[in-house]
Amino acid sequence: MTTAVLDRPRAGTTSSIDRRPPLARLTALEIRKSLSTRSGRTLAGAAAVLPAVALAILLALGQKPGTAPEMLGVLGTLVAMLMIAVGVLSTAGEWTHGTMQTTFLTVPARGRVLTAKYAGMALLGAAICAVVVASTFAVAAVGAGAGFSWAGTGVAIVATIAGGAAMTVVGAGIGAAVANAPAAITGTYVTLLVALPVLHAARPAWANKLDPLQATSDLISGATGAVRPMAILAGWVLVTAIAGTVVTRRRAIS
Repeated sequence: MTTAVLDRPRAGTTSSIDRRPPLARLTALEIRKSLSTRSGRTLAGAAAVLPAVALAILLALGQKPGTAPEMLGVLGTLVAMLMIAVGVLSTAGEWTHGTMQTTFLTVPARGRVLTAKYAGMALLGAAICAVVVASTFAVAAVGAGAGFSWAGTGVAIVATIAGGAAMTVVGAGIGAAVANAPAAITGTYVTLLVALPVLHAARPAWANKLDPLQATSDLISGATGAVRPMAILAGWVLVTAIAGTVVTRRRAIS
């Protein structure tokens, strides 16, 4: 009768299962995971393509935006709404489909996983918004005509990319806290598209300090300066990311 002996890994060597992979590797993995599902690819593709299509239709109908910041203010807000859903699916989608258990068995440090998810969604949101900027500017250059103003383009580009990245992280934080993709998406859109417009009508001053979509539009268009919109978006990012992290670290995996 023979006895199998398992050797303990030597100092300075890595085991076959790396429990603390580099954060950059985890971040890249989270981006690939988000784009590996049909829903993730569909939302990302729609966010990247629909603004340019919408602009082309408006130009064909004779509706021409006056300036590049105004154009991006509208289209960037549309993209931000879609990016929220992309972020939600990156976290809540794993709970909905039961893959989070495998994720946390592979990397038990839940805070590290969520950090990678937030970072990955910020990069993905920024990349998609960069595509939106390039495609919409290409359409505008062809069809907007001589009266179109490109003044303030640089600031509007940076604001569009930053706003999209922020709203994707917001979605990821909400998804992590709710842990159910349909509920998180529905609840978020009801809040943004129903509750906040009602608040705008009843208490405009309050709504202007809370509405992230309005803040995104104002930041891109430069209508109210950058300080207030940036503070609102930063608040949403911090609150949702912290809430998602705290709830996820306490949630049992069934």
